[in-house]
Amino acid sequence: MLGDREIEVYVRSWNLLPSKGGVYEVTVNGEVVFSKKAIGRHAEPGEVKAAIVNRLEAIKNATN
Repeated sequence: MLGDREIEVYVRSWNLLPSKGGVYEVTVNGEVVFSKKAIGRHAEPGEVKAAIVNRLEAIKNATN
């Protein structure tokens, strides 16, 4: 599993985009990894980080 500092190697950018109605989406390198709008609820504690790490693990494995 990627450590917190290792994550930084695989992320090109972090952006927070304002929205309306309390919905949000979390993307990693342009790919949606969590969408409150799509699932209709807030993330559980640790859920967004886990989604980010899972996506970054896939990127890491694809580059090795």
